[in-house]
Amino acid sequence: MARKTKLRRIESVSVPHHHVIERIMERLPVRSLLSFKAVSKQWKSTIESRFFQERQSKHSQQCGDPDVLMVSSTSLRTLVFGSLPSSSVKMPWGNKTYLVCQSSVDGLVCLYDSHKPGFVVNPITGWYRPLPLSRLQERMILKDGYIELGHLNFKPGFGKDEFTGTRKPVWLYNSIDIGLENATTTCEVFDFSTNSWRYVAPSAPCRILGGFPTPVFVDGSLHWFSECEETEVLSFDLHSETFKVISKAPFGSTASHWEILLCNLNNRLCASQLKLSDQVIWSFNSLNKTWDKLWSICIVPTWRSFGFPTWYALWPLAIFVEKKKKKKLLFYDPAHNHTLVLHDPETKSYDVAFSDESIGYPVCYFPSLISI
Repeated sequence: MARKTKLRRIESVSVPHHHVIERIMERLPVRSLLSFKAVSKQWKSTIESRFFQERQSKHSQQCGDPDVLMVSSTSLRTLVFGSLPSSSVKMPWGNKTYLVCQSSVDGLVCLYDSHKPGFVVNPITGWYRPLPLSRLQERMILKDGYIELGHLNFKPGFGKDEFTGTRKPVWLYNSIDIGLENATTTCEVFDFSTNSWRYVAPSAPCRILGGFPTPVFVDGSLHWFSECEETEVLSFDLHSETFKVISKAPFGSTASHWEILLCNLNNRLCASQLKLSDQVIWSFNSLNKTWDKLWSICIVPTWRSFGFPTWYALWPLAIFVEKKKKKKLLFYDPAHNHTLVLHDPETKSYDVAFSDESIGYPVCYFPSLISI
């Protein structure tokens, strides 16, 4: 009798409380969580709750390296650093080529084209939401795009209001370049609650550098290079929806749009410039408003080994941390060759991270269950 009582007592504590299970599930891969929704109604309800998804997304960003999403005309392929491709999701828009905003937000990415409606997509769950045409896109279609207007290509940004959690796609462009003379720039923000684009006034006080550079999201703001005698960094706070210049660019005088770019490396705003055969990368210190030089990378070896041209700045995508806390930089050439390459700053060596599977346009993201 005593033996049965002892066994019964052990059985009664063998299953943890559900809140303990939740904490464990927050640390599991998203694909596992999708399967676990079939375990019970309680688990399904937990995994689908916004509170759980936000916590899971936050944990994913704090622990481990991001995945790389390759956006092609047929699918969204997720690449996991150091392993084989982990998934490929086909999307219902057919064989249409889309570009991808440089920044991802909570596992969501924004796809766009100058002449077609865009999408906000969760590449892991397959959830997506179409975006209607912005006023800029409508005008591009009406005026036959860049041929008639004759201006440099402007690209949208994608970010998040850190106070409210609201995600926001944003178009910012020079007004006169598309035939508008009422202001220096025009800014459009998409509102998911009304499913429409709205103008922001006042818009940016200075022209932005079009063409190759793309806006980057860091710490609640989107950032662009300005088109001035001395290149500056223009910031758009997604909570207050106001613009300000936060700093001069670390390279000073205006450079060609294919030689400079902004990027987000480990949640730090970074700027990069191609100078002859070297590409220099700086990190912005938001406390004292200064730039710290991270690396100066000779890109001639990449040109010789992988066929990269030397007249375009290579795009730094992420810093990966290997064993013994060794850091490697992942980058690619957005102009000609989409092969992803790892650079080891210590040994000055280069390795192909992904080759034949790396077809499309990349963006780094942390997998989540979140939708809008």
